[in-house]
Amino acid sequence: MKKGTHIAVALKYDGDCAPQITAKGAGSLAEKIRAAARAHDIPLHHDSQLVEILAQLELGDEIPETLYQVVAEIIAFIYLLKGKFPEGYAPYAEPRQ
Repeated sequence: MKKGTHIAVALKYDGDCAPQITAKGAGSLAEKIRAAARAHDIPLHHDSQLVEILAQLELGDEIPETLYQVVAEIIAFIYLLKGKFPEGYAPYAEPRQ
């Protein structure tokens, strides 16, 4: 994909395996990917450097281990925005005495 072109990459994460590339495209296809995400209430994250790296992967590929940390931070933030927390985590619970 051309550098400077608007690019979108969609990831799927099921909690069992590393996130996978489920869609990618440039130009009008990128806008369709973003529109589909908005239509399904899927949060968008803008990071041009990350998307350029992810766009080099093939559909169905898992993200490389070198990107686990950055993608995990994004997924964790999205979970918090949606009110999802890890099992056993109670963010507003009273502290134990």
